[in-house]
Amino acid sequence: MKLELRKVTKRFGDFTANDSIDLTVTPGSVHCLLGENGAGKSTLMNVIFGLYRPTEGQIYIDDQPVNFKGPEDAMAAGIGMVHQHFMLVPVFTVAENVALGSESVKGLTLDLETTRQKIREISDRYGFEVDPDALVEDLPVGVQQRVEIIKALVREAQVLILDEPTAVLTPAETDQLLGIMDQLRKDGKSLLFISHKLREVREISDDITVIRRGKVVGQADPSMSSSELASLMVGKEVQLTVDKEEPTYTDKLFEVENLTLIGDNGVPLLKEVSFQVRGGEILAVAGVQGNGQTELAETIIGLHPKATGSMKLGGKELLGLKTKQVLAAGVGFVPEDRNKDGLVGDFSIAENLILDLYDRPQFSAAGSLKKAAIAENARQAGDLFDIRMGSIEHHASTLSGGNQQKIVVARELSRDLELFVASQPTRGVDVGSIEFIHKRIVQERDKGLPVIIVSTELDEVYGLADRIAVFFHGELMWVVPADTPRSVLGQMMAGASYSEALEAENQDQARPTTPWSEGE
Repeated sequence: MKLELRKVTKRFGDFTANDSIDLTVTPGSVHCLLGENGAGKSTLMNVIFGLYRPTEGQIYIDDQPVNFKGPEDAMAAGIGMVHQHFMLVPVFTVAENVALGSESVKGLTLDLETTRQKIREISDRYGFEVDPDALVEDLPVGVQQRVEIIKALVREAQVLILDEPTAVLTPAETDQLLGIMDQLRKDGKSLLFISHKLREVREISDDITVIRRGKVVGQADPSMSSSELASLMVGKEVQLTVDKEEPTYTDKLFEVENLTLIGDNGVPLLKEVSFQVRGGEILAVAGVQGNGQTELAETIIGLHPKATGSMKLGGKELLGLKTKQVLAAGVGFVPEDRNKDGLVGDFSIAENLILDLYDRPQFSAAGSLKKAAIAENARQAGDLFDIRMGSIEHHASTLSGGNQQKIVVARELSRDLELFVASQPTRGVDVGSIEFIHKRIVQERDKGLPVIIVSTELDEVYGLADRIAVFFHGELMWVVPADTPRSVLGQMMAGASYSEALEAENQDQARPTTPWSEGE
């Protein structure tokens, strides 16, 4: 089935999210939509899937105009969508989830046996290995994603939209998904693939459309290098690799011993975690989202007072201190969700740059803020950290994601630090801002600080790390060298020990690779 967009425009008041978009997805192809954060990709997908109605322009299926009043119309026309955040009910079985919205009935009850049969047929056809009677909450993330794909295929989708489908997958699960996409393509399905991971885009795409600020700026060839694709996305040359010398260690030291955190439900979130970070090195914490990395970063900054064990910075115990005391001890912290934990959107840019500094003598006296000093601090930070803004008095919420992140980074790096911790430092950030933030992180390391980076992006982990700590279900699997192969890291992220992952790597070296599992 052919999907075509002609001059599709979507406006929200005076804001134009999509500006006269032309796009054609041909049958049996994988078409990638590539663009920076905020370029309008998600809005366009919501238009195609019927969640938004276009302000102008027309959608065509097999050269016939269609007008969707909602997702039901889009699905009836043969369009399916796999959202980045799965639309599954955890306590339902696979069959029950698939039946939702496409119910087959037998008398007055759901005909789940018919649904089970359809799941088995699709699973066998594409090698999904999905049990129709398994509870969704018991399934690994990669299998849950296959359930979402099965839901679309049961509804006989001919065009499948995949929105950032590898964001929560291990490297092995990513390879499996790319293999599934290749099978779907060979079966004649049309796939519209949204991803910011350039390696995957190059490996699986037949066609690439690049959008910038809501407009199509060109068609790219999958044979282009990652640097060329990135430059087309942002409109300027971008350096994707991180330049850094070999580490020069200092006597600064951050030590974690037997760190344990029990959740409210009695389940351990961190299990006797122990590691050290030396001054002058970056320890990157890797793992699929939800395996204890978030809790580790939050515990370091003092957000989990019930944690037990020990965390010492320069010999001083941090565990048990309140967050303000941890900050005062010289810890800089970039939270993983800037909007929730890093910024106050309705505060000005200048105010956000002193959120944890407002009571310092340079910014306040006798209970009053020194507005001139706060303004000068904002101007200096704007210049030093390349924060693109109209005025320091504008609300932080008016800035792009990249510039909001720069505010958080600038604030934390404006203090004298003994340790720098950044959780998902470039999440939702455009390629140009990623380059800048990475340089600043390396500068802190080169000043002799211990640096901890928590990231689910393996390219970021490999680009920044001097060593890599791998987490699985709250356990530190091992701390490995920065040149550890991706396949080994992926095995550990799925629960294998370091020795088991190395053994599997040695066995795999003799096997032929598939087109979607090769590196750059």
